[in-house]
Formats: sequence, structure tokens, C-alpha cells
Amino acid sequence: MKDSARGARYYSSAMEDRSIVQERTQNLWGSFARKFEPVLQATELEPTPSVDVLRIGGLAVAKEEILTYACAATSPEVYGRWGTYPPSGLLLIGQHGVGKRLLARALATQTGTSFLIVNIPRLVLEVIHRGGNVGDLVKDWSQALAEVPPLTVLFNELEFSQAQEIGTRRPDLPVGPVMDFLLDVIDRTIAAENHLVVGSTNHPATLRQAFTQPGRFERVVEVNPIYPDDIIEALRIHSEDSEKRAGHPLFEGVDWHAVVQKHRDSATGDWIRIMHAVLRRKARCEAAGETVTPVSTQDLQEEVERFRQASVRLAVTEGGNYV
Repeated sequence: MKDSARGARYYSSAMEDRSIVQERTQNLWGSFARKFEPVLQATELEPTPSVDVLRIGGLAVAKEEILTYACAATSPEVYGRWGTYPPSGLLLIGQHGVGKRLLARALATQTGTSFLIVNIPRLVLEVIHRGGNVGDLVKDWSQALAEVPPLTVLFNELEFSQAQEIGTRRPDLPVGPVMDFLLDVIDRTIAAENHLVVGSTNHPATLRQAFTQPGRFERVVEVNPIYPDDIIEALRIHSEDSEKRAGHPLFEGVDWHAVVQKHRDSATGDWIRIMHAVLRRKARCEAAGETVTPVSTQDLQEEVERFRQASVRLAVTEGGNYV
């Protein structure tokens, strides 16, 4: 268990001057990543994440878990008053496009930490293809985490052998050595002071149980939107955000329930992509000098049908990113 008092002091001091902390985080992590090409290619640091958990449509249970885990950074003493301690890490499970990465980014925002995404399939392939001294990489990984200000670290798609990022299921990968490497990196990250650690997978049924052993991703959180309510809430939030960016109304009399009923199987991320496809079509028409009306229920339903037909042609069964 981490030293909660030390973590609270570090968190408080980090909040005093965010710009200095963010610059220090970028410099320290960038210096480490440049030493190891697999780390450079497979990690992404977002110094100032900005996702309000209340602006995530639906997912009430998952959002409650995120807020609870956030106390490990913001109010660690609360756990002690209830005779317990924060979980070592959260594991978010759910299909592609339901909002797992968005929830992890919201956790970073809630705790005022920078957000580090580790693309596990990419990391695995980079390490295998590029070789090099894995021992040095792991050792320096620990050193980098000991030096950087608090992070929220997302190990994205732990079930690496079935991830879309590598194109198809890959039973040919050397699973034993890969697992040794990944578990070492994850254990060192969890053991480091002040950092919050989250894992995710689109394939929980085949996820290796070593990831969920005590001391690792011991709290499993299902990210499963409730149909149709969570989808409709997400669409309303994103449509409001689009109107805010545009500075004027964009939608008129949309029956979101009727829209969503047209295609039940899409993930939340797909619905957001469909909405933006309609907005882009409107933008193109305006640029061509055509008369453009606000987005209607019919506009959205027609785009849903285009998406459905394309999905059938491409045999797509899993959705896109919830952005």
C-alpha cells in the first residue's frame, strides 16, 4: 500500500503551479521515452487532460467507480477513516468504443494529473521487432516514474494478442516472455508513489488472469452503456458541445430516441461519429454554396443507414472511439 500522507502532500504541491508541473512531466517523460524507441512509439502523454466526468453520457456505475478511485489522490485519508485503502488499479472492461479511455482521461482530469496512455499491443510489437535490452527499459521505466509528478497511467488493451491494433488475432506471439515483461512494467508502475493505474480490455473473456491478481488490476469495472438511454444522453452532450463550438444552434427538433432505434448494435463511439458525419456533410454543402438547414431527425437516420450498410460490407462488429 502506498504512503497516502506522502501522496497527499505531493498532490497538494503539484496543484500549486500546474504549468510548471506539466512542463516538468513532459520533459522528464520525453527524456526517458527518447532513450527507448518502443516507449517512444507506444506511449502518449497528455499533460493537461480536460474531460469532466459529468460530461460523459450515461455510464453511471463506471463514473462512480472513477470518482471513488480519484480519492486515492485527492483525499487518501478518507480510505483510512473507513479502515480500508484504495485498490492498486482499476480494470475497465467493455467493447470497443464504449468510453473506457474517456473514463481514464476523466480520472486524470479529476485528480489534476497528467495522462499517460500505454498502447500495449504497440508496445509488445515494438519490443519484439526492435529488440534491445528489455532489462534496461524496465529499470529506467521505474526511474522515470519515480521522478515525474503524479500521473494517471492507462495500460490500454491488455489482451494484446487479440487487439485490433495488430490487425488480427496473433497466436504466434511469444506469450510467456511478453507476459513476463508486461507484468514487470505494470507491477513497477503500481508500486511507484503517487500514480493512479488503470487497465482496459475489449476482450475480458480471454484476458489472462495474471493481470487481475491481488496487487494489480484488482478492481474490475464494467463499462456497458444502457441502451438507449446512455446513447441518447451521450448524443445530447456531444450535440450541445458542437453547438457551443459553432456559436449557434445546429440541431432542430431531433428525436434522438427515433434515431437510436435505427441501429441498436452500434457502440457509443459509433453514434458520435455518425453525428459528426452529418455535421461534416452540412459543412460541405455550405461550402458548395447550397442552402443548408439545421440537422434533423431524417438527416441523422439517413447517416445511420449509410453507416449500417458500410459496417455490413466491412464486416465490422466493434465500434470506434468514443471521442
